[in-house]
Amino acid sequence: MRTLLAALDDALTQGRPCVHCCVVETRGSTPQKAGAAMLVYPDGSQVGTLGGGCVEAEVKRQALQTLHAAEAAPAAVLTFNLDDNYGWDDGLICGGRMTILAAALLGPIAKTHSATAAYFRRFREVVDEGGGCTEAILIQDKPGLPAVGSRYLLDGQGQLLDRLATDNPPPEAGANLIPLARRPRAYQQQGIAYLPILPRVTLLIVGAGHVGSAVAQLAANVDFNICVLDDREAYVNQQRFPGAQCIVGDIGEQLKRLGAEEITSSTYALIVTRGHSHDEEALFHLATTRAGYVGLIGSKRKIRLIFQDLLARGISRETLRKVHAPLGLNIGSQTVMEIAVSIVAELISVRNRGETIPSARDWVEI
Repeated sequence: MRTLLAALDDALTQGRPCVHCCVVETRGSTPQKAGAAMLVYPDGSQVGTLGGGCVEAEVKRQALQTLHAAEAAPAAVLTFNLDDNYGWDDGLICGGRMTILAAALLGPIAKTHSATAAYFRRFREVVDEGGGCTEAILIQDKPGLPAVGSRYLLDGQGQLLDRLATDNPPPEAGANLIPLARRPRAYQQQGIAYLPILPRVTLLIVGAGHVGSAVAQLAANVDFNICVLDDREAYVNQQRFPGAQCIVGDIGEQLKRLGAEEITSSTYALIVTRGHSHDEEALFHLATTRAGYVGLIGSKRKIRLIFQDLLARGISRETLRKVHAPLGLNIGSQTVMEIAVSIVAELISVRNRGETIPSARDWVEI
């Protein structure tokens, strides 16, 4: 999403015409779900994807037609049934249905260029800040509702941040909004599509060894912010963790500071230090924080010993049951990179689904 919004901001700044195509609703099996987006330029080039294949080609064809009719109808709702008409040649007969809003953005020649540029620039800023937002888009022409294609940008509490519409949002927009704290997926109610951008998760990696480095590399590529903590300056640096926030210092002291100030439900914590004592100290400080995820690496025996010590130190059994230990999905990992894949897969599951995959877990009972 950040890449597409950056490209859209550039196009509007340069006055380059384009069509913003966004999946606003799906039914059944589809190559992409609501929220997926694509920019189409007059020369047929694009940024982003709606899943490829025949349906994407047809979306591009119809989207470019909206450029010629933009003054009369700047937004069009397109519906595609993924049957023999779309996908036979590519083997993509999913059997589902995709509804796509194609909005022509013409650059400075459009009467609303300044408002359009301001809206999408604000949208980009909010997404880049990582706090999350929801875009509410009118997709049905109903009496009493604003025009199809009207867009409203709402923060995590439902407050209006900006709008690309001639009218204020209808009461239905606020009444049906699901708070971001509940981590909703895209949905549609009463002719309004709600496309949430969830708050970006910061991954706090405690331990800058081989596993921590591999996890950071993979997690950064799937849109986690990375923060790394270790007491060894030679291990925590921008050369080993490019783009990450690097913290060097005593693990217990640093986590005590972070726990009081910065660890929230949008913080996921991994404990992958070089030794038993460091792992235990890290878990002692992290287990009772507001972190949305706490995971501990190690064998079942090591984890039981740490849990027993923490129970003796006053950490409750209920608190320890929330710890993902051993962390990562049980996929038979052996190499460092395979272990990292199993960990990041679990992180994605928790971020996107609100839970891990029970059948792939290997819990330690306490």
